[in-house]
Amino acid sequence: MSLPRSTYYHHQKPQPKRRETEDLALKTLIDKVHTEFPTYGYRRLKRQLAREGHRVNEKRLRRVMRKYGLFPVIWKTFKVQTTQSDHDLPVFPNLLKDVVETGLNQVWVADLTYIHIGTGFIYLAAILDRFSRRVIGWAISERLDRGISLAALEMALENRNPPPGCIHHSDRGVQYACWEYVARLQEKGIQVSMSRTGNPYDNAFAESFFKTLKYEEVHLQNYESFKEVLEKLPKFIEEVYNRKRLHSGIGYLPPEEFEKNLTDPVQNIAVRPILCLE
Repeated sequence: MSLPRSTYYHHQKPQPKRRETEDLALKTLIDKVHTEFPTYGYRRLKRQLAREGHRVNEKRLRRVMRKYGLFPVIWKTFKVQTTQSDHDLPVFPNLLKDVVETGLNQVWVADLTYIHIGTGFIYLAAILDRFSRRVIGWAISERLDRGISLAALEMALENRNPPPGCIHHSDRGVQYACWEYVARLQEKGIQVSMSRTGNPYDNAFAESFFKTLKYEEVHLQNYESFKEVLEKLPKFIEEVYNRKRLHSGIGYLPPEEFEKNLTDPVQNIAVRPILCLE
């Protein structure tokens, strides 16, 4: 055709760059993970992708996230006071100082939080095993009283049947200091521990769970009714938080999987939710 070779290649249709194609493929994988876990940063994303069979270099992962603006969701919220510590009930000392767990059912942490709905607030009480981060007891109620904390405790006792000496740690709220709650713990040989006044870090593990719950479920769902909370919140606790969500403190594993990997795992008892409907 009497054309220089350079002219021929100049007019060829440009092919997509390999790097761009690979970046788009990685973006698709990240979007898929963020659909279920919108607050995952690059550390959890890397490990989640590895669990799915995709090994990605950390630097490349961060570059692609910056390139397409794939940042984790961060919410700004206000805090509703759920601790009613202005009472004359006995207060117990903090037993968690210098305690390092070596197994399950050595330290339980308990706390309460609010869930905003269209007509007001719903309350959630939860108990976690601090060693595995697993939620072992929870209850939902329209009332912030001792009934909700007792219901969560009964669920935890049924699921775990802890040995004597297990430490139960909570704040100084009346829901945990009431004689019915303390008597139930002592009946099971469980040691009672409470946070120091005005020190939220004493119960940081429970606070961390509630933060995850708010960021990854409550704020995204925007609940309108108590019925909707009862339908959706338990599924997040049991099916997502306990079974799927990766926790950095336990080697980026879900709590249920972490417990199964222990030398002497607890029996996997079917969870029976105890809900306060009053």
